[in-house]
Amino acid sequence: MTSYRQADSKREEFRKYLEKAGVLDALTKVLVSLYEEPEKPNNALDFLKQHILGGGPETADVETLRLEVSELRQKVEVLQDENADLKQRLAQYEPATEEPPQEN
Repeated sequence: MTSYRQADSKREEFRKYLEKAGVLDALTKVLVSLYEEPEKPNNALDFLKQHILGGGPETADVETLRLEVSELRQKVEVLQDENADLKQRLAQYEPATEEPPQEN
């Protein structure tokens, strides 16, 4: 009888731990959202994993962002080259200015 009480006590302690950590609330919310889903997913476990982890970005979104980053890096490189060229051309037309030594 005492082993039954110990097991029950451990279960209750673990339940309190999960509740305090917010795990029970998170699981409840995810299960409720699955229940309320009008079209049930084929793989409920994948649905739970995706929603528990916060529903990270979709693969298509990530790929679109990677493409955009790549294009912007190329544009930056072109603009840096153009900037260097313009600075060089400007230096040709500006007279060399030497500052006279300052007298104290």
